[in-house]
Amino acid sequence: MRQVSGDASVLRRLNSDAILRILRGRELATLTELAAAAGVSRPTAEGIVEDLLADGWVEEYAEDERADRQRGRPARRFRFRASSGHVAGVHIDSSNLQVMVCDLGGEVRAVRRRPLPVDTPVPDRLSAVAELIRLAAADAGLAVAELTAVGVGTTGVVDGEGRVVKSIVLPGWTGLHLHAELSARLPAPVVVENDMRLAVTAEHWRGAARGCDDVVYLFAADRIGMGLLIGGRVHRGAHAASGEIGSQPNDNWSAFRHVMDYSMAVEPGELRGGRQSAEFAVGRARAGDEKARLAVREFGRALAAGLLTVVNPLDPEMVIIGGDLSSAGDLLVEPIQESLDEHCLYPPRAVVSGLGGECIAVGAVRLALDHAERLLFTLPA
Repeated sequence: MRQVSGDASVLRRLNSDAILRILRGRELATLTELAAAAGVSRPTAEGIVEDLLADGWVEEYAEDERADRQRGRPARRFRFRASSGHVAGVHIDSSNLQVMVCDLGGEVRAVRRRPLPVDTPVPDRLSAVAELIRLAAADAGLAVAELTAVGVGTTGVVDGEGRVVKSIVLPGWTGLHLHAELSARLPAPVVVENDMRLAVTAEHWRGAARGCDDVVYLFAADRIGMGLLIGGRVHRGAHAASGEIGSQPNDNWSAFRHVMDYSMAVEPGELRGGRQSAEFAVGRARAGDEKARLAVREFGRALAAGLLTVVNPLDPEMVIIGGDLSSAGDLLVEPIQESLDEHCLYPPRAVVSGLGGECIAVGAVRLALDHAERLLFTLPA
């Protein structure tokens, strides 16, 4: 934005920020509406908007000229120019990487994915993340340095400085200062958060939890995780460990026992983990196998038994089933809802995430957008 000297410069920037915030939160606004909302005169609003137009932050909404002639020239209307900046959202999983590049309106411009073995050395994993960001940015016609912010979601306990305090999934990840490592590799601001907290953030922003303030998000895949939205805010916990359920003896999640037993009984020569067994049983259930349907049902009830210990004291409006196994749909939701109805004083509604495997990357985009807004709307010292 253009600079003016002295105290007038600060006031001008404050007013510019106010008008830009208003446009950021509205689809369209006239100069009169902007002046009233920002508490400035119409000429002041007009001058600020002209500067914002020149600097590329705002664009004028062009109406159909024929319609204009029929009803007379309407007031000029303006909107925030979402393409004035871009962010990236990154999901670092145990076996995959995903990068999503979006404009400041949250519209997706490019997506890149890459499989990566769980035993990949830490330096190689970090280099792969940086390279995938570069490729995704290039797909969107950008250099990495042009990104306003990069949001990163990772498994593990993540503190406020972007350090992975503890991870039971990725070898070598415990103690890694992920923010510092990626900042050294990327010419763009980086912000890091736990993946489960980003998943529930995504649901609140673009998913099933829009309009809800108290939500439990259950992540069901190779591991079980949980995200909590309490009073409209994502819960971090006293040690920033909210979302990390921890390990189980011998890596055996008891909830998977029913589908693993079924899988072994049907194909004893095939060794499948919990997620693979659940996906196998779901596929067979959809094909009409009654024993498979019962195994999936018991799997759902076992998940619900664990959920009850959280749902009853927190009293959420909604329980969202996310992760790879959300593809089970009603086969999983129905037994979970039955258990909640049976054991909860005020049963929440159980739903399947519509964001699927995109959820954490979408949450990372939201994290990056929030950081970008702090950069955009903070006065320089």
